[in-house]
Amino acid sequence: MKICNYSYRSPFLEERRIGIITEDNTLIDPNLCWQLDYLREGFFNYRERAFHKIPLSLHDFLRVSDDPIEELTEAYALFLFFQKVGINELPNGTPISFDLNNETNIQFHCPIDKIATYRDFYAHEKHVAKGFEKRKEPIPPAWYEIPAYYKGATAGFIGPDEEILWPSYTEVLDYELELAVVMGKDGKNIRERDALDHIFGYTILNDISARDIQKKEMAVRLGPAKGKDFCSVLGPVIVTADEFEGKEPDLLMTAKINGNEWSRGQSGDSHYSWGEMIAHASREEFVLASDVLGSGTVGTGCGLEIDKWIQEGDQIELTVEKIGTLKNKVGAKRRGNDGKL
Repeated sequence: MKICNYSYRSPFLEERRIGIITEDNTLIDPNLCWQLDYLREGFFNYRERAFHKIPLSLHDFLRVSDDPIEELTEAYALFLFFQKVGINELPNGTPISFDLNNETNIQFHCPIDKIATYRDFYAHEKHVAKGFEKRKEPIPPAWYEIPAYYKGATAGFIGPDEEILWPSYTEVLDYELELAVVMGKDGKNIRERDALDHIFGYTILNDISARDIQKKEMAVRLGPAKGKDFCSVLGPVIVTADEFEGKEPDLLMTAKINGNEWSRGQSGDSHYSWGEMIAHASREEFVLASDVLGSGTVGTGCGLEIDKWIQEGDQIELTVEKIGTLKNKVGAKRRGNDGKL
């Protein structure tokens, strides 16, 4: 399943909601499917029951559901039943699904509305080697010993078609093409062989970087912080882990800037597996449902590697097979220390 976070311009559905996108480009609202089912069964508190079953917030849903993929699949089955009997709306006229080929009132957002903790790894050797080559240094031996990561801010995440912030304090902005996972099950000291069972799904991550600021932070062996925390992008959807049959996917990843391809790589080229990364992150600490983990930039997946730099107004398209294309426009650089234009 492809899971999204959407809003609909109407008096009924203005809030952001969990959605399921089908192969024929239909958007299904699982909460409304349950509302309709409980109403059909004669429950007075059908809305309350539906919000308990599948809330509007994916973060809240993942934090309380024992099996979120199974429960979303059950909602999809309800939709198929209602489709078969010719019902597509609640008595008040609220539709439970939308045809995205014709619907113009749908807006998509970051596919997870709240992230508990964000960890971004550094797992692709081709990308790592290029970075240290530019510093005229070898890859540190420790890189081959542990899957290192940093923890970033979660408040700056945006979604598809939103404008990328260009902060006032940087002159050099960069994109980073990454695969990310959203965790669907809590765990501590997770064994590598069990780690994939904790993944809810996979999505595209654009880890926007202020390279001049990041360079200064790393020079003092701290960070990244201001070089990263102002903006990160996820989306357009989360593809649930069951679509990959319990295996780690090896997916083609590309980046286009203004229609021209700049980056191409494979997610499977990572030196560390997702199992290794999750097991390492969970050693003596909890990895929680709704956490987001990035793999790190795929080889050739950023301007730093290829000596090309995005500019104000550029259109960025990051595409990962079986997931989709994450599109964003680079905003105008902000002027002055107050962050205003």
